[in-house]
Amino acid sequence: MKRRSRHSLAATSMPTRGKYAAFSALNPFFEIVQKGLAGLVDGDHFFDLMADGLVFESRYDLPGWPRIIRGRAGLMNALSGYGENIKLLSSSGLVVHRCEDRRVVIIEYDVHGKVVATGVPYDNRLISVITIEDRKIVHWRDYMDSLSPWKALNSGPR
Repeated sequence: MKRRSRHSLAATSMPTRGKYAAFSALNPFFEIVQKGLAGLVDGDHFFDLMADGLVFESRYDLPGWPRIIRGRAGLMNALSGYGENIKLLSSSGLVVHRCEDRRVVIIEYDVHGKVVATGVPYDNRLISVITIEDRKIVHWRDYMDSLSPWKALNSGPR
């Protein structure tokens, strides 16, 4: 099954929850993932969808970003400073692919935002291969255009 959404999700549509307020710069990412996995996972927030024993693999090289992150707490730690550099404003282009192995879902999506220090636009395309067990995400393989954040973060002010 493949679903495509042409609607974009704006950062203002997700209420910031107390314990996750520090991650609000990522709300459009959180929202599009939750929309893509609706009915397959349990949890009110992106981090609540993750199993404690989550393995998050980054299938790209980005200076300062780990290739493998273990556990929900590890993922929260890795993403904790994101909003100091980039603020996402919206997400779009959701495509959901269900796999023969019903535990696996592939989602394609775009995120759009700006670099906090310079105002330079940031746009990226991602594909996430997600394995779900007992309605929680246990494994995440992340693919993205790694040149996009590098270019945005290394461009001059606008």
